[in-house]
Amino acid sequence: MPNPHAWVIRGERLVDDTPHVRVSLADVELPNQVRFTQYVFRMRRCAMTLVLDDPAERVLLMRRHRFIVDRWVWELPGGYVDDGEDPAAAAAREVEEETGWRPRSVEHVLSCQPMIGNADFPQELYLARGAEQTGVPHVDETAEVRWVPLDEARAMIASGDILGAVTVIGVQHALLLRAGGQPLRP
Repeated sequence: MPNPHAWVIRGERLVDDTPHVRVSLADVELPNQVRFTQYVFRMRRCAMTLVLDDPAERVLLMRRHRFIVDRWVWELPGGYVDDGEDPAAAAAREVEEETGWRPRSVEHVLSCQPMIGNADFPQELYLARGAEQTGVPHVDETAEVRWVPLDEARAMIASGDILGAVTVIGVQHALLLRAGGQPLRP
């Protein structure tokens, strides 16, 4: 039996298709027969890593300029999962490429869709406890890498220096763990 509350896609037209994003226009009909057109973005899976130092008091963050919002922000390291690549391996690879630190191990925390209203943008958050410095970040990856105390990271969220959804979730997860809360698990 069809869901009487479901939206119906009456058609979808491709606007652009790149290796990182597929953009289309969807003709949508609501249950009350109202119709509209909406942009739909389908993006590659990304993996980000919350890297905590050994005492779990500091988080590894990187600072970069995000031209879309024209702001310098702090973020967790992360990036695209290559076709056929294990997301956990991608998470560890991205940490090393972007920060020069190799996490000792990574464990999955959660999967999320930060822009579910108009985008299929699967994101994986991993947790690493401890890392070894192996070099320097790739020149085009970041302007600065720093181990940030968790309380400072919390203040950076409040001040807008941390904006990205998965970075906010990661820092909040670290604060939850520090407070003795249970880790997020499926």
